[in-house]
Amino acid sequence: MLHGAGDVRVETVAEPAPPRPGEVLIEVIRAGICGSDAAEFSRGPVVTPLRTANPRSGHHGPVILGHEFVGRVIGVGGDVDDTLLGRRVVPGAGVWCGTCAWCRQGRPNLCEQYFTLGLQAHGGMAELVAAPARICVPVPESVSDDGAAMAQPFAVALHALDRARLSPEDTVWINGAGGIGGFLIAGAAARGCRTIMASDVAPQRLRLATELGATHVLDASTAGASVPEITAGGVDVAIEASGAPGTLDTVIAATRRGGRVLVVGLPKQPPVVDTADIALRELDLLGTVAHVCDRNIPQALDILATTPSVGNAADRVIPLDDLVADGLQPLCRGQVTGKVLVEMTTRTTAIKDFS
Repeated sequence: MLHGAGDVRVETVAEPAPPRPGEVLIEVIRAGICGSDAAEFSRGPVVTPLRTANPRSGHHGPVILGHEFVGRVIGVGGDVDDTLLGRRVVPGAGVWCGTCAWCRQGRPNLCEQYFTLGLQAHGGMAELVAAPARICVPVPESVSDDGAAMAQPFAVALHALDRARLSPEDTVWINGAGGIGGFLIAGAAARGCRTIMASDVAPQRLRLATELGATHVLDASTAGASVPEITAGGVDVAIEASGAPGTLDTVIAATRRGGRVLVVGLPKQPPVVDTADIALRELDLLGTVAHVCDRNIPQALDILATTPSVGNAADRVIPLDDLVADGLQPLCRGQVTGKVLVEMTTRTTAIKDFS
């Protein structure tokens, strides 16, 4: 439970209320720790409603973290297909209204009422969590619990690649191979890209990048000069995934005329870029946020089912009691190579009848 900056507690709380119409009750198996969780722990509240109520979710006060998780449905509310009972599901975590202009355009991640379980409402870093049934995607039997727990962040990366209009013919450079960067590399490989460059300052992350499908790994301090040499003039798609200061102008400079630049990493200070260069070389500067649940979560699960190497993105599995010492603190210090997963339960709770 997040109470404030530096204050995450493992504590006993009341079970969720019985699922309302349209909801399911999930027994959580695994949960992933995200950079957003680390930001809330180190300097929150950033987007969590600890001090003022969130107008979209209505939540106010301490919040259970966890927007990356997999679990087993043990109860359903009214109007929910009871064939979900007993099945493993991955919730997309983002909740949308379905009626606003963005939802009608097929962009629910931009919904005017959007909020996220684990940030603006209680999430999956608990034994039990309630979630809207429509955001829950069944998990194929061939996908492990660890793999399924990474489907949500993988979906975020796949949506980012959709925004970049990435095709197999494109050369792509991903600056920042940790966290979301690793999933971007795996996604580019799954889409058949033959030239995938990854750069980072950490050698262990570059080793992981190779395992995930990078064809070239580069020291981030010199990658800006190396990428144009490798690609004979510039990359088709450049993705800034590190959020480090001074990197956006570097990836822009290494992009060929008519290419696309995608901003994934969020810098703490607004970057300064040469907009005249962007205009005169007809570059597309693109943003991305979250994912489109109905499209990207199934895509992520399909790739996880057929590409075991994506599982290499997992760094370790820790018990919930070690969340702070072995999860959040190392992540805040930059001492984590891949995804840290939290084991939430090894028990099997009986199906609950809420009829």
